Amino acid sequence: MDVAMIAGLVVSLGAIFTSMILEGSSPMAIFLIPAIMLVIVGTLGACMASGTIASMMTAFKWLIYAFTAKPPKHEEVVEPLVKMAEKARREGLLSLESEMDSVEDPFMQRGLQMAVDGTDPDDLYDILMAEVRAKKASAAVGAAFWTDAGGYAPTIGIVGTVIGLIHVLENLSEPEKLGHLIAGAFVATLWGVMSANVMFLPWAKRIKYLTAQEAAKMELVIDGVLAIQAGSNPRVVATKLRSKMTPAGPNEVREAA
Repeated sequence: MDVAMIAGLVVSLGAIFTSMILEGSSPMAIFLIPAIMLVIVGTLGACMASGTIASMMTAFKWLIYAFTAKPPKHEEVVEPLVKMAEKARREGLLSLESEMDSVEDPFMQRGLQMAVDGTDPDDLYDILMAEVRAKKASAAVGAAFWTDAGGYAPTIGIVGTVIGLIHVLENLSEPEKLGHLIAGAFVATLWGVMSANVMFLPWAKRIKYLTAQEAAKMELVIDGVLAIQAGSNPRVVATKLRSKMTPAGPNEVREAA
């Protein structure tokens, strides 16, 4: 797995807790179960209410993917496709049948198998691109769920603070308790803002980023398979595919949004 997501979460929380310690406070002061439960459970409930159970399950599936997946390496796609192009050019397209078991990428294997089976290039393109679009659509549902969570969480945190302040007003006759109660009331707002900007929104952004990278890899595979099917020169295939490889950056993220 790629450690950037976990490392970023640890660094962000570490900065918050360190600042509290430097201010003379204890990080344990913000671990109030009622406030945490209200923000997390309330936010998930609001997201569920704005969608469906299926969309929530999709969101958690993509969250697991975001924690465990690595950004794909496009060069790992180019090399086997060029080798396949060389073999097809030298021995014919049907010779690739014996090489199918050596192809590790299931998407590439399906594309090559359809090419070997004589699938019309237009049909092959439509079928494979439909899979790319389906993956993007599923990821968009997952990312939207966590983006919505990032919008709801701060407001639900404010609701928690208002609830806490109501409790404060109920205890005005006991001044010695007010400081503790007021501090506790604002913990909900802290968790609302912190969960949105340290967890939910970064999770959504990472899902979009990884999906954009994976979709770009799948599109490289489609281009390579179509070039092999057309009998293109292996050097041309390699040049064409590498020309479409772009550094990971914000462009891919915008394309997946």
